[in-house]
Amino acid sequence: MTALIDIVFLLLAFFVMTFKVSAQEGDFNIKMPTPGSGALSDSTELPMKLRLKSDGNGNLENISLNDSLSFGTDFASLRAKIVETVGDTSGPSSEDQGPEVEIDLDYDLHYKYVIQAITSVTGYKSGDNVVRLVQRIKFAPVRK
Repeated sequence: MTALIDIVFLLLAFFVMTFKVSAQEGDFNIKMPTPGSGALSDSTELPMKLRLKSDGNGNLENISLNDSLSFGTDFASLRAKIVETVGDTSGPSSEDQGPEVEIDLDYDLHYKYVIQAITSVTGYKSGDNVVRLVQRIKFAPVRK
């Protein structure tokens, strides 16, 4: 029994000493609507509304921004429009959080498309640098 306890402590010490803390991936400031509330109770005017439409089988059919611009299923075009709108020189400062994006999606849309949309609007990597675009994201109430 003593040998077993020694091995457990040896393994514990090994894993503690070799653990490396890395930068967080996907650190998003997201406000989710509370169930049954219908909408969030903030008075922030939303400059951008991102609509992700499903084909009924969970696949992405169309991406639209502010109900006027349609990108088909091309997330690169969406990112280019966000860069054009927000600018990518410095990103939002700490005092000004920048614009907020409200993502409105169909209930049956696959999760991978939601992640691609969040990735497209929050930023991108340019070499070793991370260029931040939009930091505030919230979701619209669920469509019935």
